[in-house]
Amino acid sequence: MIYGLLADLVLGLHFLFIVFAVAGGVLALRWRWMPWLHLPALAWGATVEFTGGICPLTPLENALRRAGGAAGYAGSFIERYLVPLIYPGELTREWQFVLGGVLLLINAAIYFLVWRRRGAIS
Repeated sequence: MIYGLLADLVLGLHFLFIVFAVAGGVLALRWRWMPWLHLPALAWGATVEFTGGICPLTPLENALRRAGGAAGYAGSFIERYLVPLIYPGELTREWQFVLGGVLLLINAAIYFLVWRRRGAIS
């Protein structure tokens, strides 16, 4: 049971990291120091997508599930609703490039707004 809970926690953290990588730049509108946290997360997320890599949270989650005797993602709210968002079944290399590009475009727009709001553009 504890391994299942830990795996759910890792999955939840993974989801929050993805949300932060996609839209965390918005927090830079409020806190000037936020890009120091967000830009490395953005770089990691884009690198994983463009290289076809695997986030270390994925094998950790799977190892915890196996340690708990589980073979799949059945049973909990997190597994039912978050797993398909984080691990889509039809994810191909082409879609990873699209997702990486979308990730960069969204954040370019966000940081343009941050830069503009801070008065860098008249």
